[in-house]
Amino acid sequence: MEWIERLNKAINYIEEHLTRDVDYAEAAKAACCSTYHFQRMFAYMAGIPLSEYIRRRKMSLAAVDLQSGDEKIIDIALKYGYASPTAFNRAFQSVQGISPSAARKEGAALRTYPPISFKITVKGVEEMNYRVVEKEGFRIIGVSQPLHKELEQNFMTVPKMWQQAAADGTIGRLAAMMNGQPMGLLGVSACNDEEEWRYYIAVASSMPAGQGLEEYYVPASTWAVFPGSGTNISLQELEQRVIREWLPTSGYEYADAPDIEVYLNADPANAQYEVWVPVVKKEDNGAGD
Repeated sequence: MEWIERLNKAINYIEEHLTRDVDYAEAAKAACCSTYHFQRMFAYMAGIPLSEYIRRRKMSLAAVDLQSGDEKIIDIALKYGYASPTAFNRAFQSVQGISPSAARKEGAALRTYPPISFKITVKGVEEMNYRVVEKEGFRIIGVSQPLHKELEQNFMTVPKMWQQAAADGTIGRLAAMMNGQPMGLLGVSACNDEEEWRYYIAVASSMPAGQGLEEYYVPASTWAVFPGSGTNISLQELEQRVIREWLPTSGYEYADAPDIEVYLNADPANAQYEVWVPVVKKEDNGAGD
Protein backbone atom coordinates (compact mmCIF):
# COMPACT_ATOMS: atom_id res chain seq x y z
CA MET A 1 0.00 0.00 0.00
CA GLU A 2 1.35 3.40 -1.03
CA TRP A 3 0.80 5.07 2.35
CA ILE A 4 2.85 2.43 4.18
CA GLU A 5 5.48 2.41 1.46
CA ARG A 6 6.01 6.13 2.03
CA LEU A 7 6.53 5.62 5.75
CA ASN A 8 9.05 2.89 5.07
CA LYS A 9 10.88 5.17 2.62
CA ALA A 10 11.17 7.69 5.45
CA ILE A 11 12.63 4.95 7.67
CA ASN A 12 15.13 4.11 4.93
CA TYR A 13 16.17 7.77 4.81
CA ILE A 14 16.66 7.78 8.60
CA GLU A 15 18.75 4.60 8.49
CA GLU A 16 20.99 6.05 5.78
CA HIS A 17 21.62 9.18 7.87
CA LEU A 18 22.20 7.78 11.35
CA THR A 19 25.87 8.75 11.12
CA ARG A 20 24.92 12.15 9.72
CA ASP A 21 22.24 14.69 10.54
CA VAL A 22 18.76 13.19 10.35
CA ASP A 23 16.71 16.00 8.86
CA TYR A 24 13.10 15.60 9.98
CA ALA A 25 11.93 17.66 7.01
CA GLU A 26 13.66 15.34 4.54
CA ALA A 27 12.20 12.28 6.26
CA ALA A 28 8.77 13.91 6.06
CA LYS A 29 9.25 14.55 2.32
CA ALA A 30 9.86 10.84 1.84
CA ALA A 31 6.54 10.23 3.60
CA CYS A 32 4.88 12.96 1.49
CA CYS A 33 3.59 15.01 4.41
CA SER A 34 4.61 17.89 6.65
CA THR A 35 7.26 17.53 9.35
CA TYR A 36 4.58 17.96 12.01
CA HIS A 37 2.24 15.32 10.63
CA PHE A 38 5.11 12.90 10.00
CA GLN A 39 6.13 13.07 13.65
CA ARG A 40 2.52 12.53 14.76
CA MET A 41 2.07 9.56 12.42
CA PHE A 42 5.36 8.04 13.46
CA ALA A 43 4.70 8.34 17.19
CA TYR A 44 1.23 6.78 16.91
CA MET A 45 2.31 4.03 14.53
CA ALA A 46 5.58 3.14 16.27
CA GLY A 47 4.53 3.79 19.85
CA ILE A 48 7.56 6.01 20.57
CA PRO A 49 8.53 9.56 19.54
CA LEU A 50 10.65 9.95 16.42
CA SER A 51 13.57 11.46 18.37
CA GLU A 52 13.60 8.51 20.78
CA TYR A 53 13.57 6.02 17.90
CA ILE A 54 16.54 7.75 16.29
CA ARG A 55 18.38 7.81 19.63
CA ARG A 56 17.79 4.09 20.14
CA ARG A 57 18.98 3.23 16.66
CA LYS A 58 22.13 5.36 17.01
CA MET A 59 22.98 3.86 20.39
CA SER A 60 22.39 0.34 19.07
CA LEU A 61 24.97 0.96 16.34
CA ALA A 62 27.29 2.77 18.75
CA ALA A 63 27.26 -0.29 21.04
CA VAL A 64 28.40 -2.47 18.15
CA ASP A 65 31.19 -0.01 17.37
CA LEU A 66 32.32 0.06 20.99
CA GLN A 67 32.62 -3.72 21.18
CA SER A 68 33.98 -4.46 17.73
CA GLY A 69 36.66 -1.86 17.16
CA ASP A 70 39.41 0.30 18.57
CA GLU A 71 37.77 3.65 17.83
CA LYS A 72 38.02 6.18 20.62
CA ILE A 73 34.80 6.92 22.43
CA ILE A 74 34.99 10.57 21.39
CA ASP A 75 35.27 9.52 17.73
CA ILE A 76 32.23 7.27 18.05
CA ALA A 77 30.36 10.12 19.73
CA LEU A 78 31.16 12.44 16.83
CA LYS A 79 30.21 9.73 14.34
CA TYR A 80 26.66 9.69 15.70
CA GLY A 81 26.30 13.45 15.98
CA TYR A 82 27.30 14.12 19.59
CA ALA A 83 29.68 17.04 19.96
CA SER A 84 30.70 16.23 23.54
CA PRO A 85 31.52 12.99 25.40
CA THR A 86 29.12 14.08 28.15
CA ALA A 87 26.14 14.29 25.77
CA PHE A 88 27.06 10.97 24.19
CA ASN A 89 27.50 9.30 27.57
CA ARG A 90 24.08 10.57 28.70
CA ALA A 91 22.37 9.35 25.51
CA PHE A 92 24.14 5.99 25.61
CA GLN A 93 23.23 5.34 29.24
CA SER A 94 19.61 6.32 28.63
CA VAL A 95 19.34 3.56 26.00
CA GLN A 96 21.84 0.92 27.14
CA GLY A 97 21.75 1.39 30.90
CA ILE A 98 25.56 1.40 31.15
CA SER A 99 28.31 3.83 30.19
CA PRO A 100 30.20 3.62 26.87
CA SER A 101 33.38 2.59 28.69
CA ALA A 102 31.51 -0.22 30.48
CA ALA A 103 30.10 -1.38 27.15
CA ARG A 104 33.63 -2.12 25.94
CA LYS A 105 34.13 -4.78 28.59
CA GLU A 106 33.79 -8.42 27.65
CA GLY A 107 30.40 -9.83 28.58
CA ALA A 108 28.71 -6.42 28.88
CA ALA A 109 24.92 -6.74 28.59
CA LEU A 110 23.69 -4.53 25.77
CA ARG A 111 20.40 -3.79 24.05
CA THR A 112 19.69 -3.61 20.38
CA TYR A 113 16.77 -1.88 18.66
CA PRO A 114 16.32 -3.10 15.07
CA PRO A 115 14.97 -0.79 12.34
CA ILE A 116 11.21 -0.38 12.29
CA SER A 117 9.21 -1.65 9.33
CA PHE A 118 5.59 -0.55 9.01
CA LYS A 119 2.81 -2.90 7.93
CA ILE A 120 -0.96 -2.62 7.75
CA THR A 121 -2.90 -4.71 10.26
CA VAL A 122 -6.63 -4.64 9.65
CA LYS A 123 -8.42 -4.94 12.98
CA GLY A 124 -12.02 -3.90 12.45
CA VAL A 125 -12.87 -4.51 16.10
CA GLU A 126 -14.59 -1.21 16.81
CA GLU A 127 -16.44 1.08 14.45
CA MET A 128 -15.23 4.62 13.88
CA ASN A 129 -17.76 7.35 13.27
CA TYR A 130 -16.66 10.29 11.15
CA ARG A 131 -17.84 12.86 8.68
CA VAL A 132 -15.94 14.79 6.00
CA VAL A 133 -16.35 18.56 6.15
CA GLU A 134 -15.28 21.06 3.50
CA LYS A 135 -14.92 24.43 5.15
CA GLU A 136 -13.92 27.88 4.02
CA GLY A 137 -11.18 29.65 5.91
CA PHE A 138 -12.22 31.04 9.26
CA ARG A 139 -10.91 33.36 11.94
CA ILE A 140 -10.10 32.34 15.48
CA ILE A 141 -9.15 34.46 18.48
CA GLY A 142 -7.32 33.28 21.57
CA VAL A 143 -3.91 32.81 23.12
CA SER A 144 -0.94 30.95 21.68
CA GLN A 145 2.55 29.70 22.41
CA PRO A 146 5.30 28.47 20.09
CA LEU A 147 5.75 24.73 19.74
CA HIS A 148 9.06 22.92 19.65
CA LYS A 149 9.98 21.18 16.40
CA GLU A 150 10.34 17.89 18.31
CA LEU A 151 6.74 17.19 19.26
CA GLU A 152 7.35 15.29 22.48
CA GLN A 153 8.97 18.37 23.99
CA ASN A 154 5.53 20.01 23.89
CA PHE A 155 3.84 17.41 26.09
CA MET A 156 4.33 19.65 29.11
CA THR A 157 3.84 23.00 27.38
CA VAL A 158 0.31 22.45 26.05
CA PRO A 159 -1.27 21.09 29.27
CA LYS A 160 0.27 23.99 31.20
CA MET A 161 -1.28 26.39 28.70
CA TRP A 162 -4.73 24.94 29.37
CA GLN A 163 -4.21 25.06 33.13
CA GLN A 164 -3.14 28.70 32.93
CA ALA A 165 -6.03 29.62 30.63
CA ALA A 166 -8.49 28.05 33.07
CA ALA A 167 -6.90 29.68 36.11
CA ASP A 168 -6.69 33.22 34.74
CA GLY A 169 -10.21 33.32 33.26
CA THR A 170 -9.13 33.15 29.60
CA ILE A 171 -11.30 30.11 28.85
CA GLY A 172 -14.43 31.78 30.23
CA ARG A 173 -13.62 34.96 28.36
CA LEU A 174 -13.18 33.09 25.07
CA ALA A 175 -16.38 31.08 25.56
CA ALA A 176 -18.32 34.34 25.77
CA MET A 177 -16.84 35.47 22.43
CA MET A 178 -17.63 32.30 20.51
CA ASN A 179 -19.90 32.98 17.52
CA GLY A 180 -18.55 30.92 14.61
CA GLN A 181 -18.13 27.36 13.44
CA PRO A 182 -16.83 25.05 14.71
CA MET A 183 -18.67 25.88 17.92
CA GLY A 184 -16.58 24.90 20.91
CA LEU A 185 -13.31 25.67 22.58
CA LEU A 186 -10.53 24.95 20.10
CA GLY A 187 -7.04 23.55 20.45
CA VAL A 188 -5.35 24.43 17.15
CA SER A 189 -1.92 23.13 16.13
CA ALA A 190 -0.76 25.47 13.34
CA CYS A 191 2.40 23.71 12.21
CA ASN A 192 3.31 24.11 8.56
CA ASP A 193 6.90 23.89 7.38
CA GLU A 194 7.16 27.55 6.33
CA GLU A 195 6.25 29.28 9.60
CA GLU A 196 6.91 29.06 13.32
CA TRP A 197 4.84 26.30 14.88
CA ARG A 198 2.22 27.58 17.32
CA TYR A 199 -0.54 26.13 19.45
CA TYR A 200 -3.71 28.15 20.01
CA ILE A 201 -6.39 27.91 22.65
CA ALA A 202 -9.12 29.78 20.85
CA VAL A 203 -12.66 30.07 19.55
CA ALA A 204 -14.08 30.80 16.12
CA SER A 205 -15.24 34.40 16.35
CA SER A 206 -15.84 37.61 14.41
CA MET A 207 -15.49 39.76 17.54
CA PRO A 208 -12.47 42.04 18.12
CA ALA A 209 -9.61 40.15 19.73
CA GLY A 210 -9.28 42.51 22.67
CA GLN A 211 -6.42 42.93 25.09
CA GLY A 212 -4.17 39.92 25.59
CA LEU A 213 -5.73 37.95 22.72
CA GLU A 214 -4.57 37.39 19.17
CA GLU A 215 -6.17 36.30 15.94
CA TYR A 216 -5.29 33.60 13.44
CA TYR A 217 -6.91 32.64 10.14
CA VAL A 218 -7.37 28.92 9.63
CA PRO A 219 -7.09 28.25 5.88
CA ALA A 220 -9.84 26.63 3.84
CA SER A 221 -9.48 22.87 3.88
CA THR A 222 -11.24 19.54 4.03
CA TRP A 223 -11.37 17.87 7.42
CA ALA A 224 -12.23 14.37 8.53
CA VAL A 225 -14.10 14.91 11.81
CA PHE A 226 -14.17 12.21 14.48
CA PRO A 227 -16.44 12.60 17.55
CA GLY A 228 -15.42 11.26 20.93
CA SER A 229 -15.93 11.51 24.66
CA GLY A 230 -14.01 10.88 27.86
CA THR A 231 -10.74 12.15 29.27
CA ASN A 232 -7.66 13.57 27.59
CA ILE A 233 -6.33 10.01 27.40
CA SER A 234 -9.46 9.00 25.47
CA LEU A 235 -8.82 11.80 22.99
CA GLN A 236 -5.26 10.63 22.42
CA GLU A 237 -6.50 7.08 21.92
CA LEU A 238 -8.96 8.34 19.30
CA GLU A 239 -6.20 10.26 17.49
CA GLN A 240 -4.09 7.12 17.52
CA ARG A 241 -6.91 5.06 16.00
CA VAL A 242 -7.44 7.68 13.29
CA ILE A 243 -3.82 7.36 12.20
CA ARG A 244 -3.42 3.62 12.68
CA GLU A 245 -6.78 2.37 11.47
CA TRP A 246 -8.63 4.99 9.43
CA LEU A 247 -6.04 6.98 7.51
CA PRO A 248 -4.17 4.09 5.81
CA THR A 249 -7.30 2.75 4.10
CA SER A 250 -9.40 5.91 3.83
CA GLY A 251 -8.35 7.15 0.40
CA TYR A 252 -7.15 10.36 2.07
CA GLU A 253 -3.81 11.68 3.22
CA TYR A 254 -2.77 14.61 5.38
CA ALA A 255 -3.37 18.09 4.00
CA ASP A 256 -1.22 21.11 4.85
CA ALA A 257 -3.60 22.68 7.35
CA PRO A 258 -3.86 22.82 11.16
CA ASP A 259 -5.02 19.95 13.32
CA ILE A 260 -7.98 21.02 15.46
CA GLU A 261 -9.43 19.62 18.65
CA VAL A 262 -12.95 20.91 19.34
CA TYR A 263 -14.08 20.72 22.97
CA LEU A 264 -17.88 20.76 23.14
CA ASN A 265 -18.15 20.90 26.92
CA ALA A 266 -15.84 21.93 29.74
CA ASP A 267 -15.88 18.82 31.93
CA PRO A 268 -12.28 17.49 31.85
CA ALA A 269 -13.33 14.13 33.32
CA ASN A 270 -16.01 13.47 30.69
CA ALA A 271 -15.40 15.81 27.81
CA GLN A 272 -17.35 15.77 24.57
CA TYR A 273 -14.98 16.57 21.73
CA GLU A 274 -14.21 16.26 18.04
CA VAL A 275 -10.88 15.63 16.36
CA TRP A 276 -10.55 17.53 13.07
CA VAL A 277 -7.88 16.02 10.81
CA PRO A 278 -6.99 18.01 7.65
CA VAL A 279 -7.11 15.71 4.64
CA VAL A 280 -6.89 15.67 0.87
CA LYS A 281 -7.97 12.93 -1.52
CA LYS A 282 -5.11 10.76 -2.68
CA GLU A 283 -4.28 11.05 -6.32
CA ASP A 284 -5.05 7.90 -8.28
CA ASN A 285 -1.82 7.02 -10.06
CA GLY A 286 -3.24 3.79 -11.42
CA ALA A 287 -0.95 1.64 -9.30
CA GLY A 288 -2.39 -1.22 -7.30
CA ASP A 289 -1.85 -1.81 -3.60
